[in-house]
Amino acid sequence: MKTILAPIDFSGATDAVVAEATALARSLDGRVVLLTVIQPPAITNEYAALMDNLSEIVAAGEKNAANRLAVLEGDLRAAQIPVETVQVNGAPIRAIVDQAKKLGADYIVMGSHGHTALYDLLVGSTTHGVLMRATCPVVITPATKETPKKAKK
Repeated sequence: MKTILAPIDFSGATDAVVAEATALARSLDGRVVLLTVIQPPAITNEYAALMDNLSEIVAAGEKNAANRLAVLEGDLRAAQIPVETVQVNGAPIRAIVDQAKKLGADYIVMGSHGHTALYDLLVGSTTHGVLMRATCPVVITPATKETPKKAKK
């Protein structure tokens, strides 16, 4: 059975990633592993007062992600797609590549957020980082474009 790793961040790209991973799993008689990576919050001196609540903030983020993963897992099970969920803490690129190796993933399906080249240069792109480090094929789903609303006359 082929393993399709689908890292998701619950952004607008999530639905497209899950749909593509599902289609790939169906065509390859595979399973989908939904992965979400919880990044530790960046702490600066300006937020030192929040340090006491840091563990509560992280726990709330983990609980929210677990709930959202459970909903997606239920949807895929209802569609009769073998599915697992994994939630880890850490840096997204490293966590995704490490999970792909650990699971023996045959494919990684990721979303493209459609950032500009300048944004990717300054901030970096998780998808690009995974693409450069992955040892299996990476399928990139494009960001969905919202259709512009018509102006009222």
